[in-house]
Amino acid sequence: MSDCIFCRIVSREIPAEIVYESAGCVAFLDNQPLFPGHVLIVPRQHYATLSDLPDDMLAPLFAATRQIATAMETVLDAEGSFVANNNKISQTVPHLHVHVIPRRKGDGLKGFFWPRRGYSGDDHRSEVAAKLRAALQPGSKV
Repeated sequence: MSDCIFCRIVSREIPAEIVYESAGCVAFLDNQPLFPGHVLIVPRQHYATLSDLPDDMLAPLFAATRQIATAMETVLDAEGSFVANNNKISQTVPHLHVHVIPRRKGDGLKGFFWPRRGYSGDDHRSEVAAKLRAALQPGSKV
């Protein structure tokens, strides 16, 4: 038996309101939703973070995410959705999961939940961009 609560939901060891299943993913209602209809989508196999997810699982996970976000607008009368993933920091369950949260104008959710911190100047912005570009080049060791 796994200690991971999401693995236990996937294997039906503990109950959850499952709203979607595919060969690679399971989606269920969050037990502590921001709004009714807040869904968590998890890969069936345990991967701790997005970085751990194999390339062949990216499309199934995000296809399910798109399908659920689209369905929310129709069946929950949502005007849109907020899609989010935490990796390590603020990740309360160390099993990769994507939040899909129905949104409506005036719902009280103010964009991002944290303060924005800008660059110290144009040089700092350019330095950060250069580091990311280098890391994202084919053959990079990152």
